[in-house]
Amino acid sequence: MTHIIKNNTLEVAIDTPLENYKGSRFDWSGKISSIKFENLPLTTVEDTESKNIDFLGKGLFNEFGINSPLGFEETPMGGWFHKIGVGLIKKEHKEYLFHRNHLIKPAHFDITCEDQKIIIVCKSKPVNGYSYVLKKEITISENSFTINYLLHNTGEKKIVTDEYVHNFMAINNALIGEDYTLKFPFPINPSLFDETVNSENKVEIGLDNITFNKTPEKQFFFSNLTGGKELEAEWALTNLKANLGIKEIGNFKTNKINLWGWGHVISPELFFKISVDPKKTIEWSRKFEVFKINS
Repeated sequence: MTHIIKNNTLEVAIDTPLENYKGSRFDWSGKISSIKFENLPLTTVEDTESKNIDFLGKGLFNEFGINSPLGFEETPMGGWFHKIGVGLIKKEHKEYLFHRNHLIKPAHFDITCEDQKIIIVCKSKPVNGYSYVLKKEITISENSFTINYLLHNTGEKKIVTDEYVHNFMAINNALIGEDYTLKFPFPINPSLFDETVNSENKVEIGLDNITFNKTPEKQFFFSNLTGGKELEAEWALTNLKANLGIKEIGNFKTNKINLWGWGHVISPELFFKISVDPKKTIEWSRKFEVFKINS
Protein backbone atom coordinates (compact mmCIF):
# COMPACT_ATOMS: atom_id res chain seq x y z
CA MET A 1 0.00 0.00 0.00
CA THR A 2 0.99 3.65 -0.32
CA HIS A 3 2.60 5.18 2.78
CA ILE A 4 2.23 8.94 3.28
CA ILE A 5 4.64 11.05 5.31
CA LYS A 6 3.45 14.59 5.93
CA ASN A 7 3.44 17.70 8.10
CA ASN A 8 1.41 20.93 8.04
CA THR A 9 2.55 21.96 4.54
CA LEU A 10 4.19 19.05 2.78
CA GLU A 11 2.91 15.59 1.83
CA VAL A 12 5.02 12.85 0.22
CA ALA A 13 3.36 9.62 -0.95
CA ILE A 14 5.58 6.53 -1.23
CA ASP A 15 4.46 3.31 -2.88
CA THR A 16 5.82 0.24 -1.11
CA PRO A 17 8.03 -2.10 -3.20
CA LEU A 18 5.45 -4.64 -4.40
CA GLU A 19 2.63 -2.14 -5.01
CA ASN A 20 1.70 -0.28 -8.23
CA TYR A 21 4.81 0.19 -10.44
CA LYS A 22 6.07 -3.25 -11.54
CA GLY A 23 8.57 -2.38 -14.27
CA SER A 24 12.19 -3.46 -14.43
CA ARG A 25 13.63 0.03 -14.92
CA PHE A 26 13.01 2.01 -11.73
CA ASP A 27 14.13 1.15 -8.20
CA TRP A 28 11.26 -0.36 -6.19
CA SER A 29 12.59 0.82 -2.83
CA GLY A 30 11.04 4.18 -1.99
CA LYS A 31 8.94 4.91 -5.08
CA ILE A 32 7.83 8.49 -4.42
CA SER A 33 4.58 8.56 -6.36
CA SER A 34 3.53 12.16 -5.60
CA ILE A 35 4.44 15.34 -3.72
CA LYS A 36 2.05 18.05 -2.57
CA PHE A 37 2.82 21.42 -0.97
CA GLU A 38 -0.11 23.19 0.74
CA ASN A 39 -2.26 20.66 -1.16
CA LEU A 40 -0.87 21.73 -4.56
CA PRO A 41 0.66 18.90 -6.63
CA LEU A 42 4.30 19.26 -7.65
CA THR A 43 4.75 16.05 -9.64
CA THR A 44 3.04 14.26 -12.49
CA VAL A 45 3.31 11.08 -14.59
CA GLU A 46 5.60 10.07 -17.44
CA ASP A 47 2.86 9.84 -20.08
CA THR A 48 -0.65 11.21 -19.58
CA GLU A 49 -2.07 9.19 -22.50
CA SER A 50 -0.76 5.75 -21.55
CA LYS A 51 -2.98 3.21 -19.79
CA ASN A 52 0.03 1.08 -18.83
CA ILE A 53 0.69 3.11 -15.69
CA ASP A 54 2.19 0.27 -13.65
CA PHE A 55 5.18 0.16 -16.02
CA LEU A 56 5.82 3.90 -16.41
CA GLY A 57 7.40 6.50 -14.16
CA LYS A 58 5.76 9.14 -11.98
CA GLY A 59 6.60 11.37 -9.05
CA LEU A 60 10.27 10.87 -8.16
CA PHE A 61 11.43 7.46 -9.37
CA ASN A 62 14.99 6.26 -8.85
CA GLU A 63 17.15 4.23 -11.23
CA PHE A 64 20.50 2.46 -10.97
CA GLY A 65 22.51 1.63 -14.09
CA ILE A 66 20.35 3.15 -16.83
CA ASN A 67 22.81 2.19 -19.59
CA SER A 68 24.28 -1.04 -18.23
CA PRO A 69 22.97 -2.66 -15.03
CA LEU A 70 25.25 -4.45 -12.61
CA GLY A 71 26.89 -7.49 -14.25
CA PHE A 72 24.91 -7.27 -17.50
CA GLU A 73 27.89 -7.54 -19.87
CA GLU A 74 29.32 -10.67 -18.21
CA THR A 75 25.98 -12.45 -17.86
CA PRO A 76 25.37 -15.18 -20.47
CA MET A 77 22.24 -15.07 -22.60
CA GLY A 78 19.39 -16.56 -20.61
CA GLY A 79 21.15 -15.83 -17.32
CA TRP A 80 20.19 -13.36 -14.62
CA PHE A 81 21.77 -10.03 -13.70
CA HIS A 82 21.15 -7.45 -10.97
CA LYS A 83 19.04 -4.33 -11.33
CA ILE A 84 19.76 -2.58 -8.04
CA GLY A 85 16.60 -1.89 -6.06
CA VAL A 86 14.48 -4.19 -8.22
CA GLY A 87 15.92 -7.71 -8.17
CA LEU A 88 17.27 -10.12 -10.76
CA ILE A 89 16.54 -9.49 -14.44
CA LYS A 90 16.71 -12.15 -17.14
CA LYS A 91 19.09 -11.43 -20.03
CA GLU A 92 17.20 -12.06 -23.27
CA HIS A 93 18.91 -9.54 -25.55
CA LYS A 94 22.54 -8.74 -26.36
CA GLU A 95 21.94 -5.02 -25.76
CA TYR A 96 20.33 -3.62 -22.61
CA LEU A 97 17.60 -1.03 -23.24
CA PHE A 98 16.04 0.56 -20.16
CA HIS A 99 12.58 0.90 -21.70
CA ARG A 100 12.15 -2.84 -22.26
CA ASN A 101 10.08 -4.80 -19.78
CA HIS A 102 12.21 -7.71 -18.56
CA LEU A 103 11.42 -10.83 -16.58
CA ILE A 104 12.03 -10.10 -12.88
CA LYS A 105 12.82 -12.08 -9.75
CA PRO A 106 12.14 -9.42 -7.09
CA ALA A 107 14.68 -8.78 -4.34
CA HIS A 108 13.77 -9.08 -0.66
CA PHE A 109 12.44 -5.88 0.93
CA ASP A 110 12.04 -4.87 4.58
CA ILE A 111 9.90 -1.81 5.36
CA THR A 112 9.69 0.39 8.47
CA CYS A 113 6.97 3.08 8.41
CA GLU A 114 6.66 6.11 10.68
CA ASP A 115 4.59 9.32 10.50
CA GLN A 116 7.42 11.41 9.02
CA LYS A 117 9.82 8.72 7.84
CA ILE A 118 9.99 5.50 5.87
CA ILE A 119 12.94 3.11 5.71
CA ILE A 120 13.15 0.47 2.99
CA VAL A 121 15.94 -2.09 2.86
CA CYS A 122 16.53 -4.08 -0.33
CA LYS A 123 18.60 -7.27 -0.03
CA SER A 124 19.82 -9.08 -3.14
CA LYS A 125 20.77 -12.69 -3.72
CA PRO A 126 24.39 -13.43 -4.71
CA VAL A 127 24.61 -13.86 -8.49
CA ASN A 128 27.73 -13.74 -10.69
CA GLY A 129 29.85 -12.59 -7.76
CA TYR A 130 27.63 -9.57 -7.05
CA SER A 131 25.34 -8.93 -4.10
CA TYR A 132 24.36 -5.88 -2.08
CA VAL A 133 22.15 -4.34 0.56
CA LEU A 134 20.49 -1.02 -0.37
CA LYS A 135 18.96 1.05 2.43
CA LYS A 136 16.86 4.07 1.56
CA GLU A 137 15.48 6.40 4.24
CA ILE A 138 13.04 9.17 3.30
CA THR A 139 12.44 11.79 5.99
CA ILE A 140 10.24 14.89 5.93
CA SER A 141 11.03 18.17 7.72
CA GLU A 142 9.06 21.43 7.41
CA ASN A 143 9.17 22.41 3.70
CA SER A 144 11.66 19.73 2.61
CA PHE A 145 12.34 16.03 2.53
CA THR A 146 15.57 14.08 2.26
CA ILE A 147 16.43 10.75 0.68
CA ASN A 148 19.39 9.11 2.40
CA TYR A 149 21.04 6.20 0.61
CA LEU A 150 23.33 3.47 1.90
CA LEU A 151 24.71 0.82 -0.47
CA HIS A 152 26.70 -2.01 1.12
CA ASN A 153 28.60 -4.31 -1.22
CA THR A 154 28.14 -7.83 0.19
CA GLY A 155 29.54 -9.56 -2.90
CA GLU A 156 32.93 -10.61 -4.20
CA LYS A 157 33.19 -8.08 -7.06
CA LYS A 158 33.45 -4.29 -7.07
CA ILE A 159 30.19 -2.45 -7.76
CA VAL A 160 30.60 0.24 -10.42
CA THR A 161 27.40 1.92 -11.61
CA ASP A 162 25.46 5.17 -11.39
CA GLU A 163 22.21 6.38 -9.86
CA TYR A 164 19.82 9.25 -10.51
CA VAL A 165 16.26 10.33 -9.75
CA HIS A 166 13.87 10.78 -12.67
CA ASN A 167 11.97 13.82 -11.36
CA PHE A 168 8.60 14.04 -13.11
CA MET A 169 7.91 17.67 -12.17
CA ALA A 170 4.84 19.81 -12.93
CA ILE A 171 4.10 22.56 -10.41
CA ASN A 172 0.34 22.67 -9.76
CA ASN A 173 -0.09 20.52 -12.89
CA ALA A 174 0.74 23.55 -15.07
CA LEU A 175 1.89 22.79 -18.60
CA ILE A 176 5.54 23.49 -19.33
CA GLY A 177 5.81 26.98 -20.81
CA GLU A 178 6.66 30.63 -20.24
CA ASP A 179 5.98 30.56 -16.48
CA TYR A 180 8.73 28.00 -15.82
CA THR A 181 12.44 28.57 -15.23
CA LEU A 182 14.97 25.84 -14.49
CA LYS A 183 18.16 27.20 -12.95
CA PHE A 184 21.56 25.64 -12.26
CA PRO A 185 24.44 26.90 -10.05
CA PHE A 186 26.93 26.86 -12.94
CA PRO A 187 27.23 28.18 -16.52
CA ILE A 188 25.62 26.07 -19.26
CA ASN A 189 27.49 25.51 -22.53
CA PRO A 190 25.30 23.82 -25.17
CA SER A 191 28.35 23.05 -27.34
CA LEU A 192 29.47 20.56 -24.67
CA PHE A 193 26.17 18.64 -24.52
CA ASP A 194 26.34 15.02 -25.67
CA GLU A 195 22.90 15.15 -27.24
CA THR A 196 20.31 17.84 -27.99
CA VAL A 197 16.71 17.14 -28.98
CA ASN A 198 14.78 20.41 -29.35
CA SER A 199 13.02 20.01 -32.69
CA GLU A 200 10.41 22.71 -32.04
CA ASN A 201 12.93 25.24 -30.64
CA LYS A 202 10.59 25.91 -27.72
CA VAL A 203 13.34 25.28 -25.14
CA GLU A 204 15.73 28.20 -24.67
CA ILE A 205 19.19 27.80 -23.13
CA GLY A 206 20.40 30.76 -21.07
CA LEU A 207 23.66 31.43 -19.27
CA ASP A 208 22.70 29.30 -16.27
CA ASN A 209 19.01 28.59 -16.85
CA ILE A 210 16.53 26.97 -19.18
CA THR A 211 13.23 28.62 -20.16
CA PHE A 212 10.40 28.00 -22.62
CA ASN A 213 8.85 30.30 -25.23
CA LYS A 214 5.83 27.98 -25.72
CA THR A 215 4.52 24.65 -24.48
CA PRO A 216 6.38 21.79 -26.21
CA GLU A 217 4.19 19.36 -28.13
CA LYS A 218 7.09 16.96 -28.68
CA GLN A 219 9.55 15.49 -26.20
CA PHE A 220 12.80 17.37 -25.61
CA PHE A 221 16.08 16.02 -24.27
CA PHE A 222 19.52 17.33 -23.39
CA SER A 223 22.30 15.10 -22.08
CA ASN A 224 25.44 15.98 -20.14
CA LEU A 225 24.59 19.56 -19.19
CA THR A 226 27.77 19.66 -17.09
CA GLY A 227 29.97 19.09 -20.14
CA GLY A 228 31.66 16.23 -18.28
CA LYS A 229 32.89 18.46 -15.46
CA GLU A 230 32.37 17.64 -11.78
CA LEU A 231 29.99 20.33 -10.54
CA GLU A 232 27.53 21.07 -7.74
CA ALA A 233 24.60 18.65 -7.82
CA GLU A 234 21.71 21.11 -7.74
CA TRP A 235 18.79 22.49 -9.73
CA ALA A 236 15.84 24.77 -8.95
CA LEU A 237 12.55 24.85 -10.83
CA THR A 238 10.13 27.77 -10.41
CA ASN A 239 6.68 28.59 -11.73
CA LEU A 240 5.72 32.27 -11.64
CA LYS A 241 1.97 31.75 -11.86
CA ALA A 242 1.97 29.33 -8.90
CA ASN A 243 4.55 31.47 -7.04
CA LEU A 244 6.31 28.25 -6.13
CA GLY A 245 9.62 26.55 -6.65
CA ILE A 246 11.29 23.27 -5.81
CA LYS A 247 14.99 22.50 -5.72
CA GLU A 248 17.10 19.38 -5.40
CA ILE A 249 20.50 19.44 -3.68
CA GLY A 250 22.79 16.43 -3.62
CA ASN A 251 25.58 16.13 -1.05
CA PHE A 252 27.91 15.02 -3.84
CA LYS A 253 29.51 16.41 -7.01
CA THR A 254 27.91 15.30 -10.27
CA ASN A 255 29.65 14.86 -13.61
CA LYS A 256 26.44 14.33 -15.54
CA ILE A 257 23.04 16.05 -15.64
CA ASN A 258 20.36 15.12 -18.13
CA LEU A 259 17.13 16.96 -18.87
CA TRP A 260 14.03 15.36 -20.38
CA GLY A 261 10.55 16.73 -20.76
CA TRP A 262 7.30 17.08 -22.67
CA GLY A 263 4.36 19.46 -22.68
CA HIS A 264 3.14 18.26 -19.28
CA VAL A 265 6.41 17.42 -17.51
CA ILE A 266 10.01 18.45 -16.97
CA SER A 267 12.66 16.18 -15.49
CA PRO A 268 16.14 17.37 -14.46
CA GLU A 269 18.33 14.40 -13.48
CA LEU A 270 21.45 14.57 -11.29
CA PHE A 271 23.65 11.50 -11.73
CA PHE A 272 25.79 10.08 -8.93
CA LYS A 273 28.78 7.87 -9.81
CA ILE A 274 29.08 4.77 -7.62
CA SER A 275 32.24 2.75 -7.00
CA VAL A 276 32.32 0.52 -3.93
CA ASP A 277 34.71 -2.34 -3.18
CA PRO A 278 33.60 -5.69 -1.74
CA LYS A 279 32.54 -5.50 1.92
CA LYS A 280 32.58 -1.68 1.75
CA THR A 281 29.74 0.84 2.00
CA ILE A 282 28.93 4.09 0.22
CA GLU A 283 26.42 6.71 1.40
CA TRP A 284 24.91 9.78 -0.24
CA SER A 285 21.79 11.94 0.02
CA ARG A 286 19.41 14.13 -1.95
CA LYS A 287 17.39 16.95 -0.38
CA PHE A 288 14.26 18.37 -2.03
CA GLU A 289 13.14 21.77 -0.78
CA VAL A 290 9.92 23.62 -1.70
CA PHE A 291 9.87 27.43 -1.54
CA LYS A 292 7.67 30.38 -2.38
CA ILE A 293 9.18 32.79 -4.91
CA ASN A 294 8.07 36.12 -3.42
CA SER A 295 8.34 35.34 0.28
